[in-house]
Amino acid sequence: MSAQGRLFAVVGPSGAGKDTLLEAACRARPDLVRARRVITRPSGAGGEAFDGVDEAAFDACLKAGRLAIHWRAHGLRYGIRASIDADLSAGRDVLFNGSRAALEQAAARYPGLRVLLITAPAEVLMQRLSARGRENADQIAARLERAAQGIPPGLPVHEIDNSGTVDAGVKRLLAALQPERA
Repeated sequence: MSAQGRLFAVVGPSGAGKDTLLEAACRARPDLVRARRVITRPSGAGGEAFDGVDEAAFDACLKAGRLAIHWRAHGLRYGIRASIDADLSAGRDVLFNGSRAALEQAAARYPGLRVLLITAPAEVLMQRLSARGRENADQIAARLERAAQGIPPGLPVHEIDNSGTVDAGVKRLLAALQPERA
C-alpha cells in the first residue's frame, strides 16, 4: 500500500505566474497531479485549462458534494473537484491553483495541506497582467490591491520568488515539493 499523497495549494497574487509554474512543474514531474479547476466563466476565456460552468452547474456540483474546496474571487466562483481524494489516497502528490481566501477551508478538510506562495514585485505583476489582456485597468488595479492579502496563521508556507525566468521559478517550485527530511 502506498503512502498518502500530499496536497499543495499554489497561491499568490494574479500575475505571479502560478499557472506557468504549475504547467512546467507537471511537465518536469509527470508523477504530479494538477487539479483542474471548475470556474464560472466560459471555457474559452483563456489562461489555464479549466472546466467552465454556469452558476447553476456550479451549485449542482456543490450540492452533490463533487467539490472538495470552493471560493469566490474577482466576481467568479472557483472549485477543486473532490476527485483529488482518490489521487491523494493512491499516494500521488496533488497541486492546485488556489486562493488565499480558501486556505482555512482547505486545511480543515486536508490537515496536511502545504502552501506554496508564489510572489513577484508589484511592477512585475502589473506588466504580466497587462500583457495577458484579460482585464481592464480597473480590474488590474483591483487584482494588485488584493495582492497584499496574507496567509492564515498556522499553515506551513513556502514562499517562491517568481520575478525572474520561468526556469528559475520552476526550480524553486520543484525544490519546495521535495519530501521533508526527518
